[in-house]
Amino acid sequence: MWAVWRPDAIAVLKDKKAKASLARYFDVMQNSKIAKFLIAKKLPAEFSEKSTLEELWKLHEELTQEYYKLERKVDSKQVSFKQLETPKRSYFDLKIEIAKRIMENCHFCARRCGVNRLAGKVGYCRCGSSIKVSTIFEHMGEEPELVPSGTIFTLGCTMRCLHCQNWSISQWYESGTEYSPEDLALEVERLRKSGCRNANLVGGEPTPWLWLWLETFKHVNVNIPVVWNSNSYYSEETAKLLAGFADVYLLDFKYGPGECSKRISDAPKYWEVCTRNHKLAKEFGELIIRVLVLPEHLECCVRPILNWIANELGASTRTNVMFQYRPEWRAHEIPELRRRLTRAEMEKAIEIAKEAGLTNFIT
Repeated sequence: MWAVWRPDAIAVLKDKKAKASLARYFDVMQNSKIAKFLIAKKLPAEFSEKSTLEELWKLHEELTQEYYKLERKVDSKQVSFKQLETPKRSYFDLKIEIAKRIMENCHFCARRCGVNRLAGKVGYCRCGSSIKVSTIFEHMGEEPELVPSGTIFTLGCTMRCLHCQNWSISQWYESGTEYSPEDLALEVERLRKSGCRNANLVGGEPTPWLWLWLETFKHVNVNIPVVWNSNSYYSEETAKLLAGFADVYLLDFKYGPGECSKRISDAPKYWEVCTRNHKLAKEFGELIIRVLVLPEHLECCVRPILNWIANELGASTRTNVMFQYRPEWRAHEIPELRRRLTRAEMEKAIEIAKEAGLTNFIT
């Protein structure tokens, strides 16, 4: 039924530009390759609870290199995934252990609050130690290559975008439903069996819940690509843990290098954090970038963002130049955000994308 409503979701299967930039994702989606988290579970890791965090990170760095060697061998059929034994402890288990340690001094996001969430403390995002979910459903409104997307909306966020369209989720106006990792894993498997192309981890923001997402996928046994749908405002440690877990990084690129991020979203140093994480995303997986065009932010934000993408990530980077902005939540506090985009602003954004040299952008 969904194909009737989204014919572009069928057409994208033959889109050479989309397939070139997301080649492995398309293969995992169609079950001709194996999702990263499943391969990560097969790579042995020797560690104990007595190991220091420094020791765990050192091992993780070594095994990340080994993981990508194994991924290439599995992809090329040099190694049979089915014949790989499941070790007592794996690279994926190592990620879970490190993420749990981070929960005791939380620095999943760029704010690095340092609170002990396992002891019941909460920081800026107000996320605790049990994952809270708003909705789980087959999303038909994402990029065509993702649809139908198995979206899981979690509560809480690491930013305060005054124009947030999901403000009831991100700012805890909803109470949400608590899930155990085992129950959430069953939901992921159900989404795949219902025909979803991926597991889309979104919110709010998935970053504060990384430990529990890893715990969840420890119990997932179906081949499903993981889409990390994020505002990009996460720490370097989180970026490292995402290697060998996220198949596709669906990352926002919200603001240019000026003060817009602080003024609108209370996100200092967003440009520095965001550019680093986009580079790491390209290194560790495949990338779709979302650029939400805001009224009167073409020169301060859209132009430097699109130029940076073309120059640093490549002209063929899959980029969604989005015109869906509408005033929501507290947008009235920012004078230029009290209205929708004009036709002239939309046309100018497309012109900027072309001037930047981007060859794989959609609107």
